[in-house]
Amino acid sequence: MKISKEDFESMKAKYDKEVKKGKPAKDNKGKDKTDQTNWIFFNRETLEGLLAKADKDPKKGGIQFYITEYTEEVAAKYHPKEVEQLTGALTIVMRPANLDQNNLTLNNPEEDYQNDGVLCPPFCDPEPTNS
Repeated sequence: MKISKEDFESMKAKYDKEVKKGKPAKDNKGKDKTDQTNWIFFNRETLEGLLAKADKDPKKGGIQFYITEYTEEVAAKYHPKEVEQLTGALTIVMRPANLDQNNLTLNNPEEDYQNDGVLCPPFCDPEPTNS
């Protein structure tokens, strides 16, 4: 799911203010988020779509991953039935990027933010199996 740059920036700011500083994430009631995300699943279509927008050279083109945190507003906008579960949950926002000699470039820095993962918890009942 494509998200706006503004939504990405609000999610990143929440993460930077809380978790990145060693503080607990806050839920939509301002309480500590005590059952944080273990893993996030992204489907192949999303990943391949991002890779298709990056440099074709497999040593240069790739995906830039940001660790972020759902704000109440972003959760309400994209997941209106799951606001309470998602506010304060860690997530990943991605965009296509190219890296050449430690110089990161973006094809379209204003767009292409993706956040279409399945988070566990809260959405992993039952846990996946190894079979």
